[in-house]
Amino acid sequence: MKVTVENKKGLNKDVKVFVDKKTMNSYMDEKYEEIKGTVNLKGFRPGKVPREILKRQFGKAVFSEVLDKVLKDTSTKALSENKIKPAGQPKLDLKTYGEDKELEYVISVTELPKIEVKSVESIKYDDYTVKIDPKEADKRIQEIAKNQPNFKEASDQAKAADKDLVVFDYTATVDDKVFKGGEGKNTQLTLGKDLFLKGFDKQLIGVKKGDEKVVEAKLPENFPEKELVNKIAKFKCQITSIKNPEETKINDEFAKNLGAKDLSDLKSLISKQINDEYKNSLDRLTKNQIIKELEKFKVSEIPENLIEEEVKILSQGMSEEDAKKSRKNFEEIANKRIKVGLILNEFGEQNKIKVTEQELQAEVQKQIRMMPGQEKMVMDFYQKNPSAVASLRGTVYEEKIINLIKEKSKSNKKEISKEEAEKILKQSQKQQLDQELKDQRKPEKKVEVKKSSENKTKPKSTKAKSVVKKSKKVSKK
Repeated sequence: MKVTVENKKGLNKDVKVFVDKKTMNSYMDEKYEEIKGTVNLKGFRPGKVPREILKRQFGKAVFSEVLDKVLKDTSTKALSENKIKPAGQPKLDLKTYGEDKELEYVISVTELPKIEVKSVESIKYDDYTVKIDPKEADKRIQEIAKNQPNFKEASDQAKAADKDLVVFDYTATVDDKVFKGGEGKNTQLTLGKDLFLKGFDKQLIGVKKGDEKVVEAKLPENFPEKELVNKIAKFKCQITSIKNPEETKINDEFAKNLGAKDLSDLKSLISKQINDEYKNSLDRLTKNQIIKELEKFKVSEIPENLIEEEVKILSQGMSEEDAKKSRKNFEEIANKRIKVGLILNEFGEQNKIKVTEQELQAEVQKQIRMMPGQEKMVMDFYQKNPSAVASLRGTVYEEKIINLIKEKSKSNKKEISKEEAEKILKQSQKQQLDQELKDQRKPEKKVEVKKSSENKTKPKSTKAKSVVKKSKKVSKK
């Protein structure tokens, strides 16, 4: 194989590949030997079919298959040996090919620019630690206790009042007819919370243990029996118990019920939880700070095809006229995103960063935990959508790169109070809002404004992994 590289313009190159006739014939011989043992033709024993017969029967199919294999093998090797990383899908232009002929073709490719990442270590960023006052943990624990009241049995003559727990059995009818789901046993309602049906609680105020009370309530829009939606149902309630709320004692037993070892351990866990809540938001600001620094790096040239693809993504759903008006702004955004993506990707490759299957599954589990009550739906979504899992892989990959940049660059460690953290986050949101209001005066930035308002304090996606994906395939024109 002979390879010649010609620079056309900037990052665009033509890679000429020549494979001699002898090599092509060896590929053909290998393929015919492979199929000889599998072909059954009338009048010939298995494995004894002459090549000329095979050639007449399967010649075109064999050559097509061999050509695909040679193109794949040689094009990948040609790019690799010349250290060319494609930015997007290379195009192949066949010049000479055919059975018993040499193969000559040209790979037209836009390569990724050479990226210098040593200066990453000079990046400076703020690394926040939030110091939580013990009083904040006590306050949070008191709120938890308030929302988890204990109840004690009231006397038989006690009348139910607001905040009491009423236990009852019921049968319900609509137009004097029993309906599916119209029965309940040992139903418990805390009066005043209005969690059953609107207005139901108030009608139970004043009842005593052993009373029978008919309560009327409208069935909601989401009631399973659609023909009964918005109809008035009568609930015949048999009151079996009245319980009065009592103050929850905050002690070791209370802590153990919440999964802690004791009250001291619970306070530590709550302090960490509060710290993490602020730390996660502040970490997003830190990441944004690092990305802003990366945007200042010099990259010799950004591949035009990547810019064009990003502009198409940014202008999705827009009319042709609006997209045209916004083009200049979109090109600026695309330039920044792709530049940051290229730098992150190069840094990741040089440091051999990989995403393991365990890390990917941990991220899936994290996404599932973020949707309590809908775990099965989220799991099914990821099982049925490999592209969604691939997107998570890109997220984990980028996070690992950012974390390594933090380790190698210079951190300005700051221990701040909860109040200071709130001030910093509020100031960041104000700056974001001010920028959005400024951008709204520029018609070409309407789409970007809408996008950024949905992601307060979150850095724009850099799509670091997408550059890698686009560089792996080689196909015929």
